[in-house]
Amino acid sequence: MDKKNVYRDIYDKYIAPTKVVRKNYIGIEIEMPVVDLSGNCADEKMIHETAGLFAEKFGFAPSGYDNNGAVTSFKKEENGDILSFDCSYSNLELSFGRAKTLFEVHDRFKSYYTFLNDRFHSHGCTLTGMGINPNAANVRGKPIQNERYRMLYHYLHSYKERASEFGISFHDRPDFGTFTSASQVQLDVGYDRLIDVINVTGLLEPYKAMLFANSYLPEHPQYLCVRNMLWEHSMQGYNPHNVGMFSLPIHSVTELVEYIGTQSIYCTMRNGKYIDFKPVRVSDYFERETIHGQYFDGNEYREITFKPEKSDIDYLRTFKFEDLTFRGTIEYRSSCCQPIKDVMTVAAFHAGINERISELKELLENDKVIYSHGYSPTELQQMFSKRKYPDFAKKSDLSKQLVHILELAEDGLKFRGYGEEVFLAPLFERAERLTNPAREMVTGIENGVNMRDFIEKYAAL
Repeated sequence: MDKKNVYRDIYDKYIAPTKVVRKNYIGIEIEMPVVDLSGNCADEKMIHETAGLFAEKFGFAPSGYDNNGAVTSFKKEENGDILSFDCSYSNLELSFGRAKTLFEVHDRFKSYYTFLNDRFHSHGCTLTGMGINPNAANVRGKPIQNERYRMLYHYLHSYKERASEFGISFHDRPDFGTFTSASQVQLDVGYDRLIDVINVTGLLEPYKAMLFANSYLPEHPQYLCVRNMLWEHSMQGYNPHNVGMFSLPIHSVTELVEYIGTQSIYCTMRNGKYIDFKPVRVSDYFERETIHGQYFDGNEYREITFKPEKSDIDYLRTFKFEDLTFRGTIEYRSSCCQPIKDVMTVAAFHAGINERISELKELLENDKVIYSHGYSPTELQQMFSKRKYPDFAKKSDLSKQLVHILELAEDGLKFRGYGEEVFLAPLFERAERLTNPAREMVTGIENGVNMRDFIEKYAAL
């Protein structure tokens, strides 16, 4: 397949859906670690039993299984809500069917969460609102044993073979997906707004790191938001275009299509089996005669050589902070799971900002607080993900700019007309104090507060 046809297929998959008129729905996914309060890895049998009782209580039906017959996901057809496990059974995810307002999601979340945590508490465990499982040092088991997660585990561990290529610096926790938890939001995006939304919300990422950082890992003490680093310095970031931020502004739909063409495919399926292989850029992949990879035959990994097929584009898996999906939505992926009482802050922030993109564009393009010191948005995002802010940053100016940004989000939510701006209150407090959940936790622990106290505090509804 020549590049012209590849770009056409990319356009059809990612751009064409943005031309479909929609009703501005919201999709919300909340991942939460299952934490054993004794510090051990939570018991999988108990987790399965709890999930089964949840499904019975709320009318969810099994929708996915691992290779041992255990249920990996349950779905409620009535509203599209899903309970699933992301990478491991110690990372529980609640995904909500498309919603019109944040309140309808919050009401269902509270019901689900209360039931699950009452059950977990009776077994000495809890769900909690953290972006890193506080027992991460002990959560080193194998991932969920199904085709997808076995492939992913195998692929991520191939970093040792690639460590000498291009001077890439990999961390030594390729199992990071088993202990990291995110709060993700999908919002419909129209064709006419697509480029502005991607560029403007990209500029927002350094400020988001200041508000939402909630993933601290002792092995990397300089970070308050270590999740993004774990993605970027793994095989997911072998091609930097697959992760993180767009390094330069996108000026047109044609540029966006070409950028997607520079992203890499690293897996596909043949005969019901996942195959993983050294990442190949989309624009090159379909020009190859053959691809060499590995698959698990049920007992061991075997080598395989296969021909690319047009449908392989369905296995392009990227993890951009602003990820354009085949649904005509942008998925915002950079925010950590938040303390449970603040669980709707991420969705509220993005829903509000989405209504004020033009105003935010003007604010950020004229920003003198962080964007006047010679650093790129990517560099700034990495700086403000850390505990120590760069020397040029004046805390009073940072605080004021965060408040201005939140006022835009608040105005956007008021425009929506549902009263959802109440969910932003915790963020105004963070902005005024220039803090976030990870900073609060690390400071508290250094002053003698026990980690268990923060686990339980961030678990409170």
